[in-house]
Amino acid sequence: MSDRRLSARAPRIRAARVHDEPVAGDAARVLVDRLWPRGFSKERAALDRWAKGVAPSTDLRRWYGHEPERFEEFARRYLEELHAPEAAAALDELRVLARERPVVLLTATRDLPRSGAAVLASVLSPP
Repeated sequence: MSDRRLSARAPRIRAARVHDEPVAGDAARVLVDRLWPRGFSKERAALDRWAKGVAPSTDLRRWYGHEPERFEEFARRYLEELHAPEAAAALDELRVLARERPVVLLTATRDLPRSGAAVLASVLSPP
């Protein structure tokens, strides 16, 4: 199978942990956490952008506390927050970036499937 067909099947937008080693390719690396990951250098992160404006609010993040039973409600509230002007503008910037090249939404969260980055990836991914 050619590289061209492989890249055509790769997701345009995906979530990943910022602590994972970057995968070779031309995907834009965007941190979508409001707080910088503890003990992690900017050089090691190899970011193209830090999109704090699209991250869940501090109040929502603290309420959620990464308790799995709260994830559905967290996702619902986070989707509401994405309609606020600052978040909507940051979301639009990510949409523009995703049209230009693949995007990896990075988070320091250990539970990637139940993270804000996963919610955001589902919002930005085409149906």
